[in-house]
Amino acid sequence: MRPGALTRRALGAAAASLLVAASFAAPAQAQNTVIIGKGGWLFPGWESLTTLDKPGIDKVVGLIADTKAALAGRNIALIVPVVPLKARSYAANLPDGTRLSPEIEGQYDYILGQLRQAGIETLDLRPALKSVETGKQTAFYRADYHWTAWAAEAAADAVGQLIKQKFPRLGGQPGTGDKLGQWITQRNLGDLAQRFLTPEQQRQVGPDLFTVRASGQSGGGLLGSGPAPVHVVGNSFVQPYLGFPQKLSSVIDRPVSLTWQPGNVGPYATLLQFLATPDFQRAPPQIVIWQFNEGPFHSGPESPDQWDTASLMSPQTFRDRMQQGVRR
Repeated sequence: MRPGALTRRALGAAAASLLVAASFAAPAQAQNTVIIGKGGWLFPGWESLTTLDKPGIDKVVGLIADTKAALAGRNIALIVPVVPLKARSYAANLPDGTRLSPEIEGQYDYILGQLRQAGIETLDLRPALKSVETGKQTAFYRADYHWTAWAAEAAADAVGQLIKQKFPRLGGQPGTGDKLGQWITQRNLGDLAQRFLTPEQQRQVGPDLFTVRASGQSGGGLLGSGPAPVHVVGNSFVQPYLGFPQKLSSVIDRPVSLTWQPGNVGPYATLLQFLATPDFQRAPPQIVIWQFNEGPFHSGPESPDQWDTASLMSPQTFRDRMQQGVRR
């Protein structure tokens, strides 16, 4: 199953119908790659723990800067949150002999530094992720690629606070934000376990407990609340099942719309998909949140080791299509 992008408001009913495991798709050349750590902790083997690709990161920052400039021409602001490596948060659970190199230890700071140097609004999500690690709560699921719903909501809260600080005159009507549902717990076999482990290994690792929100309520409803002033573009980390768009909507008290695709589609094709929608042309948002992950951040739109063949394009093709989509 490869769910289509959600380009309407992120409603709790949509979240309830999506499973994290069904939204995950590994890069094309990583079909048998997983790091089996201690205590059943699994890590994606396609995210390098040793090599820092500064030239690749710099090129990606250049593409983001071009996108920021194009959006600014239509008075649309851009915020780029970057999800840290799972292995960074849980290095102690990596197998013996496997650890982050000093270069990768500094990779997240390098990415944020390059974004800020280019004038791109971003934020450090590490404190938000660390804040949820209390008791049995974790920032990432043990045998799954994704951050937990607790981490997704903490990150959304951090982004929401940044929006309120930087954009005090946010469009839309107060009182139209999402009302969050109650927490519920489900047992699911993590996507890394499903995709990469043998049946015997899956039995040994066992399922994880996924604590997520039950269906909530869109504060403005489907009709009459007007266009969403904030639109999120990203991968399955921001899917409704994990609660990022709903929590962001609740924090800023405005509707939040969403376009997401599985990670192997990539951020470039997903952004172009959003720019081609009638909603963007008819009523563009005030702010675009373009979510990336630290691990593949160095990969441009032409990277066949990360993105599906249908998503591949040259950097210049992305620029051309992005600028055409923004201006249309």
